Amino acid sequence: MKRSYDTIATFYDRLARIIYGNTLMNAQIYLLKKIPPNSRILIAGGGTGWILEELSRIHPSGLSITFIDISPKMIALASARNVGGNKVAFVTAPIQDISFPNDFDVVITPFLLDNFSEETLKVIFLKIDTSLATKGLWLFCDFQNTAIWWQRTVLKIMYLFFRTFCGVEAEKLPHINEAFEQNSYTIKEEKAFISGFVMARVYEKISHSL
Repeated sequence: MKRSYDTIATFYDRLARIIYGNTLMNAQIYLLKKIPPNSRILIAGGGTGWILEELSRIHPSGLSITFIDISPKMIALASARNVGGNKVAFVTAPIQDISFPNDFDVVITPFLLDNFSEETLKVIFLKIDTSLATKGLWLFCDFQNTAIWWQRTVLKIMYLFFRTFCGVEAEKLPHINEAFEQNSYTIKEEKAFISGFVMARVYEKISHSL
Protein backbone atom coordinates (compact mmCIF):
# COMPACT_ATOMS: atom_id res chain seq x y z
CA MET A 1 0.00 0.00 0.00
CA LYS A 2 1.46 3.35 -1.03
CA ARG A 3 -0.46 5.17 1.66
CA SER A 4 -1.63 3.93 5.03
CA TYR A 5 -4.35 4.54 7.53
CA ASP A 6 -2.54 7.67 8.77
CA THR A 7 -5.12 9.79 6.99
CA ILE A 8 -8.00 8.49 9.12
CA ALA A 9 -6.23 7.27 12.26
CA THR A 10 -7.65 9.92 14.59
CA PHE A 11 -11.27 9.17 13.70
CA TYR A 12 -11.08 5.54 12.54
CA ASP A 13 -12.77 4.07 15.62
CA ARG A 14 -15.49 6.73 15.60
CA LEU A 15 -16.16 6.07 11.92
CA ALA A 16 -16.53 2.34 12.57
CA ARG A 17 -18.99 3.00 15.40
CA ILE A 18 -21.05 5.40 13.27
CA ILE A 19 -21.48 2.76 10.58
CA TYR A 20 -21.61 -0.47 12.62
CA GLY A 21 -22.24 0.58 16.21
CA ASN A 22 -20.23 -1.64 18.58
CA THR A 23 -20.46 -4.72 16.35
CA LEU A 24 -16.89 -4.69 15.04
CA MET A 25 -15.51 -4.26 18.55
CA ASN A 26 -17.80 -6.95 19.96
CA ALA A 27 -16.68 -9.42 17.29
CA GLN A 28 -13.05 -8.90 18.29
CA ILE A 29 -13.79 -9.02 22.02
CA TYR A 30 -15.49 -12.38 21.48
CA LEU A 31 -12.17 -13.70 20.17
CA LEU A 32 -9.99 -12.23 22.91
CA LYS A 33 -11.73 -14.35 25.52
CA LYS A 34 -10.24 -17.44 23.86
CA ILE A 35 -6.63 -16.44 24.57
CA PRO A 36 -4.85 -18.62 27.18
CA PRO A 37 -2.91 -16.97 30.02
CA ASN A 38 0.79 -16.18 29.47
CA SER A 39 0.47 -16.38 25.69
CA ARG A 40 2.95 -15.00 23.17
CA ILE A 41 0.76 -12.98 20.83
CA LEU A 42 1.17 -11.35 17.43
CA ILE A 43 -1.36 -8.63 16.64
CA ALA A 44 -1.12 -7.75 12.95
CA GLY A 45 -2.93 -4.60 11.83
CA GLY A 46 -3.88 -3.60 15.35
CA GLY A 47 -4.99 -0.08 14.46
CA THR A 48 -5.54 2.36 17.32
CA GLY A 49 -4.73 -0.29 19.90
CA TRP A 50 -7.98 -0.29 21.86
CA ILE A 51 -7.66 -4.07 21.69
CA LEU A 52 -4.64 -3.85 24.04
CA GLU A 53 -6.72 -2.29 26.79
CA GLU A 54 -9.41 -4.93 26.34
CA LEU A 55 -6.76 -7.63 26.56
CA SER A 56 -5.44 -6.14 29.80
CA ARG A 57 -8.93 -6.44 31.31
CA ILE A 58 -8.99 -10.15 30.51
CA HIS A 59 -5.29 -10.76 31.28
CA PRO A 60 -3.92 -7.98 33.53
CA SER A 61 -0.41 -9.42 33.16
CA GLY A 62 1.59 -12.31 31.73
CA LEU A 63 1.12 -11.66 28.01
CA SER A 64 3.99 -10.98 25.62
CA ILE A 65 2.63 -9.05 22.64
CA THR A 66 4.12 -7.96 19.34
CA PHE A 67 1.87 -5.23 17.90
CA ILE A 68 2.32 -4.37 14.23
CA ASP A 69 0.74 -1.69 12.07
CA ILE A 70 1.87 0.03 8.89
CA SER A 71 0.57 3.41 10.09
CA PRO A 72 2.86 5.50 12.35
CA LYS A 73 -0.16 7.43 13.61
CA MET A 74 -1.96 4.23 14.55
CA ILE A 75 1.16 3.04 16.39
CA ALA A 76 1.38 6.36 18.23
CA LEU A 77 -2.21 5.98 19.42
CA ALA A 78 -1.69 2.33 20.36
CA SER A 79 1.51 2.98 22.31
CA ALA A 80 -0.38 5.40 24.57
CA ARG A 81 -2.80 2.68 25.70
CA ASN A 82 -2.85 1.17 29.17
CA VAL A 83 -1.55 -2.38 28.75
CA GLY A 84 -1.45 -3.30 32.43
CA GLY A 85 1.39 -5.63 33.33
CA ASN A 86 1.66 -7.09 29.84
CA LYS A 87 4.77 -6.62 27.69
CA VAL A 88 4.17 -4.99 24.30
CA ALA A 89 6.66 -4.41 21.47
CA PHE A 90 5.41 -1.97 18.83
CA VAL A 91 6.53 -2.32 15.21
CA THR A 92 5.74 0.16 12.43
CA ALA A 93 6.09 -1.65 9.10
CA PRO A 94 4.21 -3.63 6.45
CA ILE A 95 3.83 -7.12 7.83
CA GLN A 96 5.27 -8.67 4.66
CA ASP A 97 8.57 -6.89 5.34
CA ILE A 98 9.09 -8.33 8.83
CA SER A 99 10.71 -11.56 9.96
CA PHE A 100 9.27 -13.28 13.03
CA PRO A 101 10.21 -16.20 15.22
CA ASN A 102 7.90 -19.18 14.70
CA ASP A 103 6.78 -19.49 18.29
CA PHE A 104 3.70 -17.30 18.73
CA ASP A 105 0.91 -19.04 20.62
CA VAL A 106 -1.74 -16.72 19.19
CA VAL A 107 -2.00 -14.44 16.18
CA ILE A 108 -4.76 -11.87 15.79
CA THR A 109 -5.68 -10.28 12.44
CA PRO A 110 -8.55 -7.86 13.10
CA PHE A 111 -9.93 -6.72 9.73
CA LEU A 112 -6.47 -6.98 8.18
CA LEU A 113 -6.65 -9.57 5.41
CA ASP A 114 -9.43 -7.80 3.51
CA ASN A 115 -6.94 -5.06 2.57
CA PHE A 116 -4.99 -7.16 0.12
CA SER A 117 -5.19 -8.55 -3.38
CA GLU A 118 -5.19 -12.31 -3.87
CA GLU A 119 -1.48 -12.29 -4.70
CA THR A 120 -0.47 -10.25 -1.65
CA LEU A 121 -2.78 -12.26 0.60
CA LYS A 122 -0.82 -15.42 -0.22
CA VAL A 123 2.45 -13.73 0.80
CA ILE A 124 1.05 -12.31 4.03
CA PHE A 125 -0.80 -15.48 4.95
CA LEU A 126 2.40 -17.51 4.62
CA LYS A 127 4.31 -14.93 6.67
CA ILE A 128 1.82 -15.09 9.54
CA ASP A 129 1.36 -18.84 9.26
CA THR A 130 5.10 -19.39 9.60
CA SER A 131 5.17 -17.33 12.79
CA LEU A 132 2.47 -19.42 14.52
CA ALA A 133 3.44 -22.53 16.45
CA THR A 134 1.72 -25.83 15.73
CA LYS A 135 -1.52 -26.03 17.75
CA GLY A 136 -1.44 -22.25 17.99
CA LEU A 137 -4.61 -20.17 17.59
CA TRP A 138 -5.28 -17.73 14.76
CA LEU A 139 -8.01 -15.33 15.86
CA PHE A 140 -9.58 -14.10 12.66
CA CYS A 141 -12.18 -11.35 12.36
CA ASP A 142 -13.25 -9.84 9.05
CA PHE A 143 -16.01 -9.15 6.58
CA GLN A 144 -17.30 -11.81 4.25
CA ASN A 145 -19.42 -11.85 1.12
CA THR A 146 -23.11 -12.54 1.56
CA ALA A 147 -26.15 -12.63 -0.71
CA ILE A 148 -27.73 -9.62 1.04
CA TRP A 149 -27.84 -6.69 -1.39
CA TRP A 150 -27.22 -3.87 1.07
CA GLN A 151 -24.19 -5.64 2.51
CA ARG A 152 -22.71 -6.02 -0.98
CA THR A 153 -23.36 -2.30 -1.55
CA VAL A 154 -21.72 -1.30 1.73
CA LEU A 155 -18.69 -3.42 0.89
CA LYS A 156 -18.27 -1.69 -2.49
CA ILE A 157 -18.51 1.74 -0.84
CA MET A 158 -16.00 0.72 1.82
CA TYR A 159 -13.46 -0.40 -0.75
CA LEU A 160 -13.88 2.81 -2.74
CA PHE A 161 -13.36 4.88 0.41
CA PHE A 162 -10.32 2.99 1.69
CA ARG A 163 -8.70 2.76 -1.74
CA THR A 164 -9.10 6.53 -2.15
CA PHE A 165 -7.99 7.70 1.29
CA CYS A 166 -5.73 4.91 2.54
CA GLY A 167 -4.29 3.35 -0.59
CA VAL A 168 -5.76 -0.09 0.06
CA GLU A 169 -4.83 -2.28 -2.89
CA ALA A 170 -7.83 -4.62 -2.85
CA GLU A 171 -10.96 -3.86 -4.85
CA LYS A 172 -12.97 -6.71 -3.38
CA LEU A 173 -12.67 -9.33 -0.67
CA PRO A 174 -9.95 -11.88 -1.43
CA HIS A 175 -10.56 -15.60 -0.87
CA ILE A 176 -9.60 -15.61 2.80
CA ASN A 177 -11.58 -18.67 3.88
CA GLU A 178 -9.93 -20.75 1.19
CA ALA A 179 -6.48 -19.74 2.46
CA PHE A 180 -7.24 -21.27 5.85
CA GLU A 181 -8.76 -24.38 4.29
CA GLN A 182 -5.67 -24.96 2.17
CA ASN A 183 -3.13 -24.44 4.95
CA SER A 184 -3.87 -26.97 7.68
CA TYR A 185 -6.24 -24.98 9.88
CA THR A 186 -9.37 -26.17 11.61
CA ILE A 187 -12.20 -24.04 12.98
CA LYS A 188 -12.51 -24.40 16.76
CA GLU A 189 -15.24 -21.81 17.30
CA GLU A 190 -17.01 -19.15 15.27
CA LYS A 191 -19.65 -16.50 15.63
CA ALA A 192 -21.42 -14.49 12.94
CA PHE A 193 -22.43 -10.85 13.28
CA ILE A 194 -24.77 -8.70 11.16
CA SER A 195 -26.37 -11.73 9.47
CA GLY A 196 -23.00 -13.18 8.54
CA PHE A 197 -21.49 -9.96 7.15
CA VAL A 198 -18.84 -10.08 9.87
CA MET A 199 -17.34 -13.38 10.97
CA ALA A 200 -15.20 -14.07 14.03
CA ARG A 201 -13.38 -17.40 14.00
CA VAL A 202 -10.92 -19.24 16.20
CA TYR A 203 -8.66 -21.29 13.94
CA GLU A 204 -6.21 -23.86 15.23
CA LYS A 205 -3.07 -24.65 13.28
CA ILE A 206 -2.86 -28.41 13.11
CA SER A 207 0.58 -28.70 11.47
CA HIS A 208 3.41 -26.67 9.99
CA SER A 209 2.80 -25.88 6.35
CA LEU A 210 5.16 -27.57 3.89
